[in-house]
Amino acid sequence: MQDLKSLIRSIPDYPKPGIMFRDVTTLLGDPAGFRAAIEQMAAPYKNAGVQGVAGIEARGFILGGAIADKLGCGFVPFRKKGKLPWKTIGQEYTLEYGVDIIEMHEDAIDKGERILIVDDLIATGGTAEAAVKLVKRSGGVIVGATFIIDLPELGGMKKLAALGVKGHALMAFEGH
Repeated sequence: MQDLKSLIRSIPDYPKPGIMFRDVTTLLGDPAGFRAAIEQMAAPYKNAGVQGVAGIEARGFILGGAIADKLGCGFVPFRKKGKLPWKTIGQEYTLEYGVDIIEMHEDAIDKGERILIVDDLIATGGTAEAAVKLVKRSGGVIVGATFIIDLPELGGMKKLAALGVKGHALMAFEGH
């Protein structure tokens, strides 16, 4: 088994001093690494009756589309405000420097539809929490949330657990 963690590029002081950015694009560019990551992210949900994958912009689109294909279900894009062409519902979330909004088409998830949330990384959990709230507001049922990277010191997985959502990550990096 390939060490997927070795395929993550760490970039110091990006996007600002003191932050160690974990860049998954190096993993995505490695054919065997990308394939292994998709397999491992999808594996816990193969028999969970997932009916749709909600991918969070932008790297969650890449991962989520591949995971949806692997699980044999559809894909729902969760985008930044103003990027979707049809009627939307949105959810605010807090960033360290303000507030942002993610949106989905109001008819993208059917009542009772079993949804898996996908993104590349979970840090503070603000974006994932907004995704959970959108799925619940639409009447969907959250099967879980899967990520390549968890930054446990920032508490995102604990935030998901407090919302009743089981999170899954392929690896963890200490620090920010």
